[in-house]
Formats: sequence, C-alpha cells, structure tokens
Amino acid sequence: MGEELKVIVFALAHEEYGVEVEKVRTIERMQPMTRVPKTPKFVKGVINLRGVVTPIIDLRGRFGFTESEYTDNTRIIIVAVKDMEVGLIVDSANDVTDINTDSIDDPPEVIGGIKAKYLQGIAKVGESRLLVLLNLEEVLNKSEIIQLETQEE
Repeated sequence: MGEELKVIVFALAHEEYGVEVEKVRTIERMQPMTRVPKTPKFVKGVINLRGVVTPIIDLRGRFGFTESEYTDNTRIIIVAVKDMEVGLIVDSANDVTDINTDSIDDPPEVIGGIKAKYLQGIAKVGESRLLVLLNLEEVLNKSEIIQLETQEE
C-alpha cells in the first residue's frame, strides 16, 4: 500500500490539477501587479505579499493555453520550490485531497498540450476523476524561463 499524498486541487482550462500541499505557502485572491519589463508574457509581474516581492506567473500562459479574463474565482497559489517563492495564477482553487501514491501513473508524453516534463504524474481519484500533478521544479525552471526571456527580445 502506497503512502498518502496531500494535494491542493485547482482548475485550469477546464482540467483539474494538483500540487503538493507542502509546496504551497498560501492561496490569495487576485490583486494588482506591477509589470516587469523584458519578461515572458506569462510572467504577469510582481506583488508585495506581506513585505516579500513575489513574481507572478499565469499558468495558462506558461502552458501555452489561451489566456482568459480573471474572475472572482481566479486565485494566486503561492508556492515555494527550492529557494524560490512564486505565485501561480489559476482559474480556481477547489479543495485539498489525499491521493494514494499507488494510484499515480507516469504522465503520457503530452496531455492537453502540456509537455510531460511539467508533469509529475496522473492520479486516479475515485471512479472517474483524473488529477494532473504538476512538477513545480520544471514549471518554474529558472534557466528555461531566462531562455524564454531572451527569445522574446
């Protein structure tokens, strides 16, 4: 029997995703951001979160989805990976759920247009629910984001 993994479930482009609770600092409502020049389009800017300047990434843009209007349900999930704290804009943050690690399969090469390297796996929750688990180290890969910045100039 595998161990239990606690994940925050959020929606993005009509799909459900999960990220490990231990990597999530807080979930915030949308707030005004200060745009930073010469950053990729999906880097929406920075916010001052309790005295810490935090970069904000729109996950729809990061994954190449069409961006949509922000609503009352739109949230910023503040995550910490390695030495970095970053906010991820998602369509909504739904709940927290426990997943048995035995129910997590390796990701297919591409799912919904997202490359497999951004995915940790696909979790089967209940009878008909699938949850895409993100690999935050790759989603927030500094060298790749820097490379994207230089390509957009």
